[in-house]
Amino acid sequence: MGFSYTADMKNPFNPACLDVRAFVQSGGVLAGTLQLGQLSRVGEECAPGASERPVPWSARGELRRAEAADPELWLRLDAHACVPMVCQRCLGPVDIDLVVERWFRFVSSEELAAQQDDDSEEDLLVMAGDFNLHSLVEDELVLELPLIPRHLTCPVQPQLQLADREFQGAAPVRDKPFAALAGFKPGKVGQGG
Repeated sequence: MGFSYTADMKNPFNPACLDVRAFVQSGGVLAGTLQLGQLSRVGEECAPGASERPVPWSARGELRRAEAADPELWLRLDAHACVPMVCQRCLGPVDIDLVVERWFRFVSSEELAAQQDDDSEEDLLVMAGDFNLHSLVEDELVLELPLIPRHLTCPVQPQLQLADREFQGAAPVRDKPFAALAGFKPGKVGQGG
């Protein structure tokens, strides 16, 4: 299974091995399409037969505070996937839309990322000369997966409720063992007539 992507012909970049600094400094833009089958961690959550579904994505670099001694390197990532899952309410199939629209700021080291993480509203990534953009797409889609996939309104009555009703309807009606004792009242026993 291959992947496809398009790049600005003046600045061609490989998303699987991206030179982030060069990409951002040139204002690079990439777009492409993966398939769910190529994203193994997302695929683990899918119903069978979804491997060919497309996952379009795009990325663009942006240099901020370019006049500063240390300009900030930013990356905008957009991705979309329609993931077939099993509704946990009715146990039927449900398509879940996963949408990623996020900015990332790159820093030079893990230590710097750890220092700035608590004070930063944005997501931080560590600079790499061989950054894998496809892995970032998958990471972000995994974060968008619902903990409990379900329909907003199930198209069929949930099977669990049907099973509960069948169980309740099949329960035998048992006699109350002490019901016969209700007829005995004090003073009636042993009185002759």
